Amino acid sequence: MTYKELVNHIFHKESFLCTGLDPELDKLPVHMPRHMDALLDFNEQIISHTLPYTVAYKLNTAFFEQYGSEGWRVLEETRKRIPSDIFTIADAKRGDIGNTSTMYARAFFDRMNFDAITVSPYMGEDSLRPFLEFKNKWVIVLALTSNKGSNDFQQLEYQGFRLYEKVLESACKWGNPDNMMFVAGATQTHDFKAIRALAPRHFLLVPGVGAQGGSVNEVAQAGMTPDVGLLVNASRSIIYAGNGPDFATRAANEALQLQLQMKANIQSMRP
Repeated sequence: MTYKELVNHIFHKESFLCTGLDPELDKLPVHMPRHMDALLDFNEQIISHTLPYTVAYKLNTAFFEQYGSEGWRVLEETRKRIPSDIFTIADAKRGDIGNTSTMYARAFFDRMNFDAITVSPYMGEDSLRPFLEFKNKWVIVLALTSNKGSNDFQQLEYQGFRLYEKVLESACKWGNPDNMMFVAGATQTHDFKAIRALAPRHFLLVPGVGAQGGSVNEVAQAGMTPDVGLLVNASRSIIYAGNGPDFATRAANEALQLQLQMKANIQSMRP
């Protein structure tokens, strides 16, 4: 998916919601059996009910990998259930030496046809370069995450820069707004001004809204660009909004509430 296509879709739906699919057998609604086909059915119903309000889906691969080969099957089948005009993210957090990264890129871009993959920049440019070679695919670089442990390294100062700022400055030279995004946590909006100074046009994938306490309005006010420039992710607050037969309807309502907040912010920036 191109930058222009993503932006057009955001304005068409008046939404920058990314719904995160982090399914677990033990957390399926009480009426559903605990087997892998039920997990796929759960994902399919979440997708079909939240689709009117969602512009992207983020599949956290760890929640599928934990089940071995059957988990990978459900991951691939879930990806196939998402319409082709919806932005898809493999939240895999890969990053390794060049030839290994090439294999990861082939797996998620060629084999499973994801639009984007999250990557760790710790090993430097050559670990990201293979992902950037794929046309109309995106690399989403971990920059400033929403977890408490982000302070352990990401906020450390060195030669006048904080580490996450150095990551942003360097990565912006490797990619561009058409093929690179950055992860910036919703609980870190106090740093969005610094992020936007270094990456004014890049999209930000923003986790931490919903169960982690982040605010759509705060994120929008701190990070929105003329092209919106945000994908705000909510996972648990949507997919586990209900625990009964109406779980998908309740998930849709949770997605709707977030979309309405996003719509208000999009409309407020129009002349």
